[in-house]
Amino acid sequence: MNKTGYFSHPDCRGHDMGAGHPECPQRLDAIEDRLRASGVGDLIERREAPLASSSDLELAHDRRHVAAMRGFSEELAEQQLAGGSDLLQIDPDTAMNEHTWNAVLRAAGAAVAATDAVMAGELENAFCAVRPPGHHACRNRAMGFCIFNNIAVAARYALERHGLKRVAIVDFDVHHGNGTEDILAGDERVLMVGIFQHPFYPYSGFGQHAANMVNVPVPAYTRGPAIREIVEKQWLPRLEAFQPEMIFISAGFDAHRDDDLGQLGLVEADYTWMTQQLKGVAKRHAKGRIVSSLEGGYNLDALGRSVEAHLRALADL
Repeated sequence: MNKTGYFSHPDCRGHDMGAGHPECPQRLDAIEDRLRASGVGDLIERREAPLASSSDLELAHDRRHVAAMRGFSEELAEQQLAGGSDLLQIDPDTAMNEHTWNAVLRAAGAAVAATDAVMAGELENAFCAVRPPGHHACRNRAMGFCIFNNIAVAARYALERHGLKRVAIVDFDVHHGNGTEDILAGDERVLMVGIFQHPFYPYSGFGQHAANMVNVPVPAYTRGPAIREIVEKQWLPRLEAFQPEMIFISAGFDAHRDDDLGQLGLVEADYTWMTQQLKGVAKRHAKGRIVSSLEGGYNLDALGRSVEAHLRALADL
């Protein structure tokens, strides 16, 4: 068994965008309950996510965006003191409450700390059970439940702070990782591969791509065998040719067949298989180094089962 880290923090549960919102605190509870019931939670190394620094966030985001999000948090505090709403809407789908600022710093901080631990050889790979997710957050815009782009921050951190020359990002969320593409398109040190349902929110990712982007749109109701074929024929050849020194995964589990926010048909076995393929690439080129961070996944039972499958594959359980 290799050494797999699990980064999280109670602050990530405090972020709450209101009753009925699918990106809810109970997502982390569902994962924790599944890991406890299955015993997997006892077989991985748990670590507490630190707070990301502004300088880390600014590796992927415009300084004005970071300042604006901090400003929104302060504005919300003033709004509450004046007896106003407990929520501040910053996008049609995305809001902040009084705990959001700490949650977003923990979410990005988890990915950064996981990168440090994997680069130091303390862990072979790591999963970050954090929220809010990040892959829709653009360089200067929050959107789609996302405020800062956790995986883009970590990828740039590995390049700038650890001196890596090539890193890969893999995104298997049902939605296109438009924010990650916005931040990293054209950066020759990064290869991004992904699948996403199309046409679907955020209605991007099809047509012309930058040379370092291999994001493959698939129609609704696409199931596991077709996704595996894309991985084998389009992702893996590019990843092998690129020879990444570290792999980052935007681990969204909303392409699961039971998830009502999308219409794709993946099951736990597909997440296991994809993770095993990526582990193979990482072993050949990156000393096994993988950092994975939670993105989507809104059917709570399916989310718990899928994260368990992903962690079992990461940890060779």
